[in-house]
Amino acid sequence: MSALPGHAWKVLTAEQKDRFLADGVFHGAPVDLADGYIHLSAEPQVAGTLDKHFAGQSDLWLARVDLTRLGDLVRWERSRGDALFPHIYAPLPLDAVTALGALQRADDGSIVYPT
Repeated sequence: MSALPGHAWKVLTAEQKDRFLADGVFHGAPVDLADGYIHLSAEPQVAGTLDKHFAGQSDLWLARVDLTRLGDLVRWERSRGDALFPHIYAPLPLDAVTALGALQRADDGSIVYPT
């Protein structure tokens, strides 16, 4: 990835999405809380994240996060396959989410991202 994108995606369970909308802030999934930051994926990484961490789960949601609104709270760090992944070192405010929708796949299995 040459230029870092201005947005990334957070995969949420329905329960996490509902709590996020009610609270206006997302403090993180259990893995985020354990690691000390909120894991996000750039768009080309989302399918791998779903396959690795959410296989067999249904009722998942995708939140598009505007990384420019979070500034220095975002760090791109090496992770799976030595690729750079965006991590947020703070709670995620709802006003940084620019799209939210249920995970949908096209007939070919590709992800249909919410707009």
